Amino acid sequence: MTLRSWPRVCAVIFCALTLAFSTAAHAAETDVRRIWQLLDYLAVDYGGAVKNGAVVSASEFEEMREFAKTSQTKLAALEPHPERTALVAEAQTLADAIEAKKGSEEVAALAKSLANHLLAAYPVPSSPVAPPSVAQAAALYQAQCAACHGATGNGDGPLGLRLDPRPVAFTDKGRARERSAFALYQAVSQGIQGTAMPSFATIPESDRWALAFFIGQFAHTDAQVSAGQKVWAENAAVRAQLTSLDVLSRMTQADLSKQIGEEPAAATMAYLHARPEAVVRNRALSFDVARQKLGQSLRASEKGEAARATDLALAAYLDGVEPIEPTLATRDSGLMGRIETAMGMYRSMLAGRAPLPELQAQVDAINGLFKEADALLGSSADATAAFIGSLTILVREGLEALLVVVAMIAFLRKAERGDMLRYVHAGWVGALALGVVTWAVATYFVSVSGASREVTEGLSSLFAAVVLLSVGMWMHQKSMAGAWQKYIHDTLSAALSRKSAWFMFGLSFIAVYREVFETILFYAALWEQGNHQAVLGGLASGVVILTVVAVALLRFSARLPIGKFFSWSSGLVAVLAVVLTGKGIAGLQEAGWLGVASFNGPRVDLLGIHPSLQGVIAQLLMAALVAAGFLWNARMAAQGAAGKST
Repeated sequence: MTLRSWPRVCAVIFCALTLAFSTAAHAAETDVRRIWQLLDYLAVDYGGAVKNGAVVSASEFEEMREFAKTSQTKLAALEPHPERTALVAEAQTLADAIEAKKGSEEVAALAKSLANHLLAAYPVPSSPVAPPSVAQAAALYQAQCAACHGATGNGDGPLGLRLDPRPVAFTDKGRARERSAFALYQAVSQGIQGTAMPSFATIPESDRWALAFFIGQFAHTDAQVSAGQKVWAENAAVRAQLTSLDVLSRMTQADLSKQIGEEPAAATMAYLHARPEAVVRNRALSFDVARQKLGQSLRASEKGEAARATDLALAAYLDGVEPIEPTLATRDSGLMGRIETAMGMYRSMLAGRAPLPELQAQVDAINGLFKEADALLGSSADATAAFIGSLTILVREGLEALLVVVAMIAFLRKAERGDMLRYVHAGWVGALALGVVTWAVATYFVSVSGASREVTEGLSSLFAAVVLLSVGMWMHQKSMAGAWQKYIHDTLSAALSRKSAWFMFGLSFIAVYREVFETILFYAALWEQGNHQAVLGGLASGVVILTVVAVALLRFSARLPIGKFFSWSSGLVAVLAVVLTGKGIAGLQEAGWLGVASFNGPRVDLLGIHPSLQGVIAQLLMAALVAAGFLWNARMAAQGAAGKST
């Protein structure tokens, strides 16, 4: 074998190994799905084989025994896993229960428990990636399923009447009560062994999920759908049980009824089989998770579990509020701020071991704010609100970054160092590009938690504040000096030609990047609410306003004498350092990195002021450092002037 042939041989081996691995992975997933389907079928149909400890259908009883044995054999043949032995043991317990002719509820519980344990140990996708288009599945059902199952799902299609066994009647409320959308999806995807039900795996996955939910509607009435819509809208306890498509897909009416009652469960499943997208909308625009975790936090505090109460209070914000923040902020940023402040106050009260009645009162106040926000989010945003929200977002989030970048550009122009401007422009352009990439990765590829976003914003804000403090001190020092033209040509030019290029790039990048990600989140939330033309109009208007502000600042700075320019710039940079310090501390508090000692005071987001002692003290310290630095510069300048005069 020649050296040249090695790359080709390696490529062939790599492809072969990749194909083998892919095939093995697919086979393993197929086995897991088949076992799950057998267990689900057993849980639903066992009641037709055994009643009151006696066999009522010998053929079905033998089928149940066969399914249990097959499941156990297939479980033992799965790839090695720490839970495999326990799964096989559970399968044996299930088989023993069937042999002993135990009651249908006990056997169904054993089968469902084993099925859930199986998916936990060997995970396979059990829900659609997006809400299925149930209405569009009607035509697909008539084309693919109606001939056997009947136009109304009653199992009386012209072909089905000639089959043995007869097709399942989807209108059978007893069977439908025990069957999840995932079980129906499995039957559509893999068929049912021993029957005429074939696999429809060639149909796109999204269509199979749509069929599963569409089929689930046959056991419900229109009146139940209407009642379910009302239950879903008004009952937070119901929504708390169904927080995602994955939960909905694997939920049966029987299981849900144990949590909320039979009638609400039937109505809720009727509505969600027709409108599964309501679960996603609920998760995106509901404070139910926050309410639930706050309630758990309060109960933990009542039991004396202080650490758990604090963790749940933080989770209530990060899991239940932070994901909704972009959407609510586009409607009413003031209300969003009041919710953040109230939840920070609650965490502060927990840390201070406040009495339970005071904690309850604070939770009630927070829930009142949630109710106000629910009403706001439940209303339709008109075009005017969308335009104003879009405009406000860009101006509010972009102004701080703009001031930093403009100050750097003006400084370089004053220093007659136009060659350095490309580093500043590369910094903010790179920040915009990376911000878009970060948002895309966080949205479509990995899950970036609310805590991670708050930590990133908090740390970048504090870093920028420290950098701006040093820049402000340096600018103020130069504003105290004379002979500016000589300084620029002799000293500043040499300094900038050494290592300041990357400093300019870094400061420009950090100043813009910390704002981009959050701004995109806000616009994504606003876009989902519709009124796209108004959103784009607000965005364009915001760009125009920021451009006008930038041009005005650059022209104003160009007319200033160099000494006044440095003096004004140092003041602006110092103020921004104080503002970013407050925002950085608030971000770390919201992520749980820092404690919250709240007090009744104003909240001014534009200035980074939040009613917490940690944030206010940090801002005061930064302001004190700025004042001390300015005084030191003034004293050194005075001493230098006195020395020259003597």
